[in-house]
Amino acid sequence: MADITTVRLPERVDSATSAAVEVSIVAALRPGAHVVVDGSPVTYMSAAGVRVLAIALHRAVEVEARIVFCSFRGAAADCLLVSGFAQLFDVADSVAEAEQRLHGRPVDGQVRRLHACGGAG
Repeated sequence: MADITTVRLPERVDSATSAAVEVSIVAALRPGAHVVVDGSPVTYMSAAGVRVLAIALHRAVEVEARIVFCSFRGAAADCLLVSGFAQLFDVADSVAEAEQRLHGRPVDGQVRRLHACGGAG
């Protein structure tokens, strides 16, 4: 089984922190890597933060790495939902669930998103 790298995001993912966040996530995305992006500390995310996550997803596809985002709550989850990116990301409720997905073990038989279809919060 492949090793999993977990990147824990800071409390704020915005224009002031996005460059450092991008460097930390992209550094973990080697060919064939398994990466968990832990959003549990995030209390604020701007469009710059969403852009960094989109860059990470694109980079993961380029290098054939697997990436699962997890533990986004409150305003950060809403930011991903409103931007439409929640539909693109594989989002788990916890780091443990993200790790299960990366190891290929089904959790519920389907990938869940931040909110159920039609749900706003």
